[in-house]
Amino acid sequence: MSKLLDPKILMAIKDLNLSAKTTIDGFMNGNNKSTIKGPGLEFSQYRSYQPGDDLRSLDWKMFARSDRYYIRESEVETNISIRFLVDASASMNHSDGDFTKIDYARYLTACLAYLANLQGDAIGLYIFKNAELFSMAAKQDYQHLARLFFQLEQIQPAGTFTKPIHYKAIFAGTQKRELLVFVTDLYQTDGEIFTLLDTLNTLRHEILVFHILSRNEMDLDFKGYATFEDLETGQTLQIDQAKARAAYKHKLENHLEQTRIKMLDRRIYYRTITTDEPLDQALRDFLKQRSKLRI
Repeated sequence: MSKLLDPKILMAIKDLNLSAKTTIDGFMNGNNKSTIKGPGLEFSQYRSYQPGDDLRSLDWKMFARSDRYYIRESEVETNISIRFLVDASASMNHSDGDFTKIDYARYLTACLAYLANLQGDAIGLYIFKNAELFSMAAKQDYQHLARLFFQLEQIQPAGTFTKPIHYKAIFAGTQKRELLVFVTDLYQTDGEIFTLLDTLNTLRHEILVFHILSRNEMDLDFKGYATFEDLETGQTLQIDQAKARAAYKHKLENHLEQTRIKMLDRRIYYRTITTDEPLDQALRDFLKQRSKLRI
């Protein structure tokens, strides 16, 4: 694995554009260009003519040499529309070491957006922040990517997750199937995030959820702390970490398994990812979901 996919090195590059470009250039290495067979310009192969084929694709030189009809197939890049949904509620301010969940979410989204733009996809951004929804419609050009980076850099998590009354902008996309990439810690008080996912499911798009977790909350390892505060409700709780750790881990495992089942029931591709985890698997998951869509 390239060191450029290490989140600590990635986040040490303060320029979001440069960081994403450096990471994706290292990951792609010229080997992951997504293509399909179709009527493009770059020649791929011949195949025998079948009734109903477009006669404009017939290769008359091959006919002259072989007295048989052949169709020229080409490789064309697949271009799709991808919308990135970023959770910017207060719980995304949770930190582990030098950076927070929103730091990781910001750089992960930037890398995925850069990769999508590189492959010719239209990209949009939706930020779920305190009592509102910021929306940037999907578009394909480098200036739009730069604007998306700027909006990611401006995110300051606060408050609770956006209420359903503000979801209207999500329905403003095209009628074609899209890939929706949701980056969130899935912290919710009344099932509001699954309400959102159920809303998104009505659009019949592909959905990919990256569930962001920190290592210290996975292991219940907050050195020197005995009092904990809920970042969204302000409630505090005192615990003995050493005594609570075994029961906590058991409950967390059950919670994550139930979450995985709920996502599976909704046909949503779901991936947990910790803030100390390299980006390579997340990028592969993204490319796998992207390849399912064809225009």
